[in-house]
Parts: sequence; C-alpha cells; structure tokens
Amino acid sequence: MTSSAPSDQIGLSSRYPVSAEQVGFYRSNGHICLPGLAARHEVDGVLPAIDRVLAATTARSDVQGRIEDYSSLFQQVTNVWRMDERVRTFVFARRFAGVAAELMGVEGVRLYHDQALYKPAGGKLTPWHQDQFYWPLDTSHTITLWMPLIDLPRAMGTMLFACGSHREGALVDRSISDESNRVFAGLVEEKRWQVESYDMKAGDVTFHAGWTVHSAHPNTSGRSRKVLTVIYYADGARVVEPENDFRKTDMEVFLPGCRPGEAAASPLNPLLYSTSQDENP
Repeated sequence: MTSSAPSDQIGLSSRYPVSAEQVGFYRSNGHICLPGLAARHEVDGVLPAIDRVLAATTARSDVQGRIEDYSSLFQQVTNVWRMDERVRTFVFARRFAGVAAELMGVEGVRLYHDQALYKPAGGKLTPWHQDQFYWPLDTSHTITLWMPLIDLPRAMGTMLFACGSHREGALVDRSISDESNRVFAGLVEEKRWQVESYDMKAGDVTFHAGWTVHSAHPNTSGRSRKVLTVIYYADGARVVEPENDFRKTDMEVFLPGCRPGEAAASPLNPLLYSTSQDENP
C-alpha cells in the first residue's frame, strides 16, 4: 500500500472551523475537547473495519514491536491505516490534520501513527504519563487526536488532562506504569494543576500536546471502550538520538530507515496537511 493521500471517499476533506479562543485554550492548557469533528455516519462507517482489524491482530497475539505489555490496560493495534483502506481514508482525513496544524500553529503535519485503543469492560485506569517520552522527535509541536467510536461517559474511560502541564516539558523519566502514575499524581497535586475530563459522543475528539500529563478513567461499564487515536507532528521535524529503549524502538518501528539528525519522513509518515495544499489545490 502506498503512503500518498487517498481520494476523499467519505467526505472528510471539509474544514472544521476552529476559533481563536479555542486555539488559545489549547495552547494555554495543552488540550482541548472539540465536538463533532467526525459525523456519526462517518464513525459508524469505519467502526466495523477497526473492529475486524483489532480482532484479527489480537487473535495473532501480535505485539507490533512493543517492548512492554499493556494488555492489562487495553487492547491496541497500531497503524490500522495500513490494514484496511477505509480506515486509511479516515485516518488520513485533511479535516482532522488541518485542526491539528491550526492548534499547533504550524504549516503542515505528518502522521506519526494511529492506534485503536479498546479498554475492556472493567478495565483499570490508565496511569498518568507523557506521550512524548516515547517519541524520538526534535520538536514540541506534537499532538494526539483521541476520538471515541461510541458514546463515552467518563465512567467508560475518557481522558483526564493536567491543564498547563505541557509547558513543563519532560518531567519524569518513566514509561506508563503504576510507578509513573504515583510520581505524576504527586506532581499534579504539588503543582496544583487543574484536572479536566469530558463526557463524549462518538466523533467528538480531544487533542492533547505531546508533553501534556494525562491519564484515563477506568472503564466501570459492561461494554468495551472503543477509541481511535491519531498522532501528528510538525512537518520538518527531525529524528533525535534515542535516549531510552522506547524511543529506539519507536524510531525503528514508526520511522523506519530514518536515522538521528535526518528528517522524520519515512514512507509511514505521509504529509497529511499543509497550508500550501490549500493555496495550490
């Protein structure tokens, strides 16, 4: 499968209006919740494909290069776009990538990877952590879209964000774990960061910055929490020398062929949005 942008099969090239107030909120708090970034019929159209890919990958016990086992937290599949054409169209949506670029204030964004994250009924809380601990990129212009594929009240495991924590940069040299949860929870209390979470509908999204301290509620319902995430970074970013084994693995798996000092632009990292595309349609 090639990495060029697909034709718009399900109407995902339209612009989603983002106000100056929303941009300001994101940059101040390190996260934002935006309602209805995807329409219900768009989500319903792609959900069966994601379900199938996750079920098949889980049945093969394929860890996709991960060096830690997060199965106690959720079922996950990375780069679902490579396994199903309809998912590819959805993940590559210019509507989504355009919002990511606008919130960060950059001219273009590339795909780092997507992820289906299904937290089973009764699944425990996701520990506090920072995503960019894992990413060997030389930029703080990184952002994650987190989209429920079904309606999610907080009780099913929506996200919690420590407002303003992204401005601190790297805080704790630990991967996601009970230990990271203990240390970050102490920082949240010590620094008196306001913690925000949301009830969400299918197609609503949160965006959060790579250094934003965040976690997720446990799933206390009797149903699986179904979520798709898409991670973007600013076009022009370069690969840094990995400082830990997680970044080394990420470099090999998600930036194949890219070495430290080189542009982070492998075939798995297509340019999903740029302002020049708008200027020269």
